[in-house]
Amino acid sequence: EWDETKNIVWKTPIPGRGHGSPSIVSDSIFIATADEQTQTQSVISFDRSTGNQEWITQVHANGWEGRIHKRNTQASTTVACDGERVFAVFMYDEAIWLTALSLEGSILWQVQASDFVSHWGYSTSPVLYKDLIIIASDHKGGGNLSGFDRKTGVQVWNAERPAIPNYASPVIYNINGKDQLILPGCELMASYDPNTGREFWSMPATTREIVGSAVTDGKHVYASGGYPKNETVCIKADSSNEIVWSNPIRTYAPSMLIADGYLYSITDTGLAHCWNATNGDLMWREKINGDFSASPTLIGDTIFVSSEQGKTIVFKANPERFELLAQNQLGNETWSSPVISDNCIYLRVAHTEGEQRNEFLYAIGNQ
Repeated sequence: EWDETKNIVWKTPIPGRGHGSPSIVSDSIFIATADEQTQTQSVISFDRSTGNQEWITQVHANGWEGRIHKRNTQASTTVACDGERVFAVFMYDEAIWLTALSLEGSILWQVQASDFVSHWGYSTSPVLYKDLIIIASDHKGGGNLSGFDRKTGVQVWNAERPAIPNYASPVIYNINGKDQLILPGCELMASYDPNTGREFWSMPATTREIVGSAVTDGKHVYASGGYPKNETVCIKADSSNEIVWSNPIRTYAPSMLIADGYLYSITDTGLAHCWNATNGDLMWREKINGDFSASPTLIGDTIFVSSEQGKTIVFKANPERFELLAQNQLGNETWSSPVISDNCIYLRVAHTEGEQRNEFLYAIGNQ
């Protein structure tokens, strides 16, 4: 349990605004942010032990795309780090740009990954694989999925995607003994070879626009959305084009999670579900107060999920029943997912008073 005065290890201000989650590597925490007044997009590093800001590097200035959804920001992606470089992706000047920074905050290289026609903005986070950094840029002008050399920024491969806006982040899983990059949305569930970008398989499934990433049990992939139709779907992760089960539930913004053969979801409107992952049978459904954009985090048999109103719900990953453990309020808004490491929870939270809005990064632990 925690609140503003209980079990707070430290609290530090974040200049600007963003919805990306913190990324923790070694003794540092990296986060993306955007300042609406100066129209800048930046990456910040904080000391993990104290919360002190180590550096802030401006990546872009001006050139903001004006058309974004009211629930989106100009810094909605989570940065990636391979222990040597920090990678940030921003929508800027009608394009998607990928930037690599040193651990000290110097820009090492920067490339335009794709042209981009904004529908509601951009929120797709990058993924690391071997020597590559991979990003998706689905948009209505014609999408791309691209792999870049992490050291040089040289494009290694590029796969064309449909000309449909989509917001899901690619994820890489070892499924049926093979590494597969899974990307739902654009009315497809698609699997690619993360080494080359070659398509392993794709099939008509899901819906046009999806925000949450796909999850897997090692044999199937699961996704939910979206727009314009509502669907949660389980697909056999091979070239059989087999939909194992589906239902008309929409978990649009948050990703789902798998635990011990059961699929858990918290919808945007605060309905928590547990399904048997094999056959789709509903185990239970429970109404949770609040609206949700952040994805749930699983630690052991405990699920943490934060609402847009700043309340973090903690409950058991228990297929028998919904078992609430705690409800913890910090600030007035939370849009990013809880990050948990070494018995500490890191949360990006906003405090609002009238038109005044300030973001903070919290470290939460036993005090």
